[in-house]
Amino acid sequence: MTLRRSTQNQQPRPLRLAGWTIALLVILVPAAGAQNNGQSWIGTWATAPVLLPPPKTRTTLDLGAEPMLIQGQSLRQIVHTSLGGAAVRVALTNLFGDGPLEIGSAHVALRRDGATIEPAAAGALQFDGRASVTIAAGATVLSDPVPLQVPALADLAIDIYLPDDLSGATATYHSAALTTSYLSSDGNHVAATHFPVERTFQNWFFLSRVEVLAPSDTSVIVTLGDSITDGTASTPDTNSRWPNFLARRLAIRGNTPAAVLNVGIAGNRVLNDNAGLGIFRRDQNVAASQLPSPNALFGPSALSRLERDVFEQPGVTHMVVLESTNDIGMAFDSASPTVEQLIAGHTQLVERAHARGLKVYGGTLVPFGGAFYFRDIGETKRQAFNEWMRNSGVYDAVIDFDAAMRDSSQPSRFIEAYQSGDWLHPSDEGYRVMAEAIDLTLFAR
Repeated sequence: MTLRRSTQNQQPRPLRLAGWTIALLVILVPAAGAQNNGQSWIGTWATAPVLLPPPKTRTTLDLGAEPMLIQGQSLRQIVHTSLGGAAVRVALTNLFGDGPLEIGSAHVALRRDGATIEPAAAGALQFDGRASVTIAAGATVLSDPVPLQVPALADLAIDIYLPDDLSGATATYHSAALTTSYLSSDGNHVAATHFPVERTFQNWFFLSRVEVLAPSDTSVIVTLGDSITDGTASTPDTNSRWPNFLARRLAIRGNTPAAVLNVGIAGNRVLNDNAGLGIFRRDQNVAASQLPSPNALFGPSALSRLERDVFEQPGVTHMVVLESTNDIGMAFDSASPTVEQLIAGHTQLVERAHARGLKVYGGTLVPFGGAFYFRDIGETKRQAFNEWMRNSGVYDAVIDFDAAMRDSSQPSRFIEAYQSGDWLHPSDEGYRVMAEAIDLTLFAR
């Protein structure tokens, strides 16, 4: 089946699984299965998907290098676990697709190195007992469980064979994976120990999350944020984002482990959807019709994506919010948004999470003096917002990333060793320091 572009009046396509036809625009697969001897399905890895527009649109909007074309090939994508477990299952997503997505076959394995897997620590992914599945536009599907001892802090290789020509279609992906994955030569190479690599890439396509069977009382921490949570400017293939450093600290602390799920999106804001290139580049000559979908590039606002990216994560118990640098910076010299508007947005995040029974911790905004969109008015907003966060009591606790990262002689700027070169994103060392600033007792159950 080919992936066809939908029309404006087209009705949602049904998802056919195991003889049932489910006519929903979005298929929500239950996140938690039956408990077994105190075990539950717990998220160990996740990402926040956004829309990748078709190649023609990407060229028009100058979205970067030549697009990766997928035409009857296999992907081997690498993800890094936070929590170990006795079995695994994988959620695949066609959330932003404009037509059905055919998965010819899929597989999960421990990665040995590079594009090579451990064949003895692997298993085929099935969907209601079938090797293939068609994912409707807007839908997510969850694989059947695979008995596999998954270690904490391990690399998993997730293979999917895509038999159709996807070169002209929209795709659901995460742009800043900072992890090398692999596109095969033509054909189905799922489960091959030595993967025939045609090219490498650093995105995640059609992946939503990975779950493991783990103790039901595990703390599951979801980190909601922008590029600083996403790990922008950290060294690729080293898992040097601050949530990775936090996961490592939790794994070695000597008592009940915890999962850390990173749903940061580079460029994301709390109050507004995708800023669009016209606003981001301050190019007022870009027509509104040329601006990307709110689901592209920087993604929908944190307020808009909270339900999907945080609350639907299986077993979630805690949320850490580090976001609004872009709300401030992308405003440049504008008085709007005001500090009061930022506070109202964050208060909504906390109240909605509390209604779900989550503990919610806020991170103070780190300095960005020297960054391309730094302005004095923005620094005034940042300082006022941080003071509110420290003193208001709205968040259950505050993680003072600002205090850990700022230069005491120039509080609007990073300590130089902690910045990556653009004075906006931390270096690997800066991300490590951020994780060290977090009190691990916050995550006790």
